Amino acid sequence: MDERFNKWLLTPVLTLLFVVIMYQYVSPSCTSSCTNFGEQLRAGEAGPPAAAAAPSAARRAQAPPEEWERRPQLPPPPRGPPEGPRGAVAPEEEEEEPGDLEEDEAEGEDEEPDSEAPENGSLPRFVPRFNFTLKDLTRFVDFNIKGRDVIVFLHIQKTGGTTFGRHLVKNIRLEQPCSCKAGQKKCTCHRPGKKETWLFSRFSTGWSCGLHADWTELTNCVPAIMEKKDCPRNHSHTRNFYYITMLRDPVSRYLSEWKHVQRGATWKTSLHMCDGRSPTPDELPTCYPGDDWSGVSLREFMDCGSNLANNRQVRMLADLSLVGCYNLTFMNESERNTILLQSAKNNLKNMAFFGLTEFQRKTQFLFERTFNLQFISPFTQFNITRASNVEINEGARRRIEQLNFLDVQLYEYAKDLFQQRYHHTKQLEHQRDRQKRREERRLQREHRAHRWPKGDGASEGAVTEDYNSQVVRW
Repeated sequence: MDERFNKWLLTPVLTLLFVVIMYQYVSPSCTSSCTNFGEQLRAGEAGPPAAAAAPSAARRAQAPPEEWERRPQLPPPPRGPPEGPRGAVAPEEEEEEPGDLEEDEAEGEDEEPDSEAPENGSLPRFVPRFNFTLKDLTRFVDFNIKGRDVIVFLHIQKTGGTTFGRHLVKNIRLEQPCSCKAGQKKCTCHRPGKKETWLFSRFSTGWSCGLHADWTELTNCVPAIMEKKDCPRNHSHTRNFYYITMLRDPVSRYLSEWKHVQRGATWKTSLHMCDGRSPTPDELPTCYPGDDWSGVSLREFMDCGSNLANNRQVRMLADLSLVGCYNLTFMNESERNTILLQSAKNNLKNMAFFGLTEFQRKTQFLFERTFNLQFISPFTQFNITRASNVEINEGARRRIEQLNFLDVQLYEYAKDLFQQRYHHTKQLEHQRDRQKRREERRLQREHRAHRWPKGDGASEGAVTEDYNSQVVRW
């Protein structure tokens, strides 16, 4: 009886062992889920082993788009001098505009491990909502820092631009790093061996085109400013301007701007230049009578119809000359909003790079792959900010979304494009790694073949001498 019972028990045990071995062989990307497979089965009474039953995320994301049949060029790994000491990471957001109060946006640090970090080796399921071409997803800029190319940073208020701007001047591994002196707000970012700047941003050239200049101002101002700063002998050479920016969730960004204005920020020195002039007081009326709007409540902040915080990201990324700048009588409101949103989407899509405040590690990853530059220390994701500490009811949240309905649509578009670019770039790197491994295995096989040459007079299909010697030895 015992022998018969043991025979019946042996069959399912061997079957289970075979399944575990095959699962580890078929899904090499799994780590802890494979090693803990037996424990999950033994704990089956408490709940079903969902992790073991679901296919691995890496295999779900391995199906490349149809456009990949064109075999696009794979981006090379980031370049840079030998790795130096790791620097400190700045807080999430600090605003130090002239006349504004200094803000430390990140009151508390709550680092959340990025589940999609490269070292995890897995890509979660992502369902795209918008159709983008291969050109839209492939971002690899041949940035010539030794030539005349310039990176232009469009800094939108309360999007984490201060932190990202500091990364650009203090955290990039360069042949000639930016020179930042204590007590000075601007750094000197010269090209290797030249006294010419390669970066146009708040922390390198200052607010040369006005405080928080938008896309309309920068595209009309930056070329002329750079020509004045450049040496006359270089004017005959072409120059490429690579525009970059950061975006943020509209509700969080709006609340952060409200808290900043509540503490005394105004940004009233901004020029808002469009078609060669600034808006008149009738075109852009102020929301407060005094020097600032300190102590403003959220309801008062939302009730001002001319508040530039409304749909700020769309307005700062769109070409305002298409809608008559700040003249609201130029066309009806519906047509104006449609043109502004589409213009902002097109400009954002055609930028060399944009990042999202909510995805710091992915932002770092895409910037490094786009410009073939490498940061010294990794970006830090801060999840506790001044905006996150603001408690609002559902009615107030819906009101903010209505006031920023264009920004909400732009952010959904930007987030989808950002995620598709990230996954596309990761897939290209996986393809490059597989090609590298195949080439290494091919070279190893050729090396082994040369170590044991064929005997004299052996035919092409004959058994090698190495194999015959092994048979004799056996």
